Amino acid sequence: MRPSRLLPITAASAALALGLVGCASGSGAETGGATGDTVTIEHALGTVEVPANPERVATVAWANHEVPLALGVVPVGMAAANFGDDDGDGLLPWVSEKLEELGAETPVLFDETDGIDFEAVADTDPDVILAGYSGLTQEDYDTLSEIAPVVAYPEGPWATSWRELIEINAAGIGRADEGEQLIADIEAEIAEAAAEHPELEGKTAGFITHIDPTDLSEISYYTTADPRPAFFEDLGLVEPAGIAAASEEAGDDVFSLTQSAEQADFFDDVDIVVTYGTDLLTTLQADPLLSQIPAVQRESFVQLDGTGPLGTAANPTPLAISWVLDDYLELLAEAAAKVDQ
Repeated sequence: MRPSRLLPITAASAALALGLVGCASGSGAETGGATGDTVTIEHALGTVEVPANPERVATVAWANHEVPLALGVVPVGMAAANFGDDDGDGLLPWVSEKLEELGAETPVLFDETDGIDFEAVADTDPDVILAGYSGLTQEDYDTLSEIAPVVAYPEGPWATSWRELIEINAAGIGRADEGEQLIADIEAEIAEAAAEHPELEGKTAGFITHIDPTDLSEISYYTTADPRPAFFEDLGLVEPAGIAAASEEAGDDVFSLTQSAEQADFFDDVDIVVTYGTDLLTTLQADPLLSQIPAVQRESFVQLDGTGPLGTAANPTPLAISWVLDDYLELLAEAAAKVDQ
């Protein structure tokens, strides 16, 4: 696993397009910056005014802490990693590297095994709470709002893309312009790395989320609403027509669907299958129905360890993308080569 490539942060002229209504101050409102006393942000659970330059930033749920860290701000508290943590310290490796780069100690880690620890969050005395990528309920949001202003997801629970995550969380700490530059830097890095793998361009990819080895009667897969298959497009891959149509019919708030094994031909237009597990391909090859899927027959399969960092980073987040990009592209390229044989 290669080390992280750190991204430069500079000022950008682009204004935040998502969620940022304006900056209120005693002299009126200013759109698109963070020069006043507060920033007003619209999100799916309401409208919130946050301090333009908060000193104490707390984050809950998955990956929200990566935005302030990428922008040089160390949270006072954040959620502990509950999967993909290879050494049990509550931090994913790209987060550990960033903290070390910033010369910072590990923030307070919230144990969210059983949901948000509201008391622990309150104990960090935050000025703002970031939850741009999360599954907050309205009740969760209301409870957190009693502690500090909360920045929730822009559209739906767990539906925030990595770009939207940066946009709304950067706005939440008064750094919208720096967030836009961070997005541009990551996009440039992705484009440069993907250009080294032209064999991926135009191929279709699907992400299987679950197959029960003891019951092969159905296959569950992520819809295009989930960030994992959405990331394929960044890498030059395209949506299979069947998955795209089923995703559109299901709606933006549905992240996985299930297909009967008797209709395994649904996956005929999937060139590359990505999934979690280490021996799933062998299991499918032994099944009379699922073995007929073209990607299974030609073994254009990417199997990720869902408990390790690489599998975790398949769900793209601001710091994980740089850390995993080359390795992930190599695995996809190996599968793509089998499509062309």
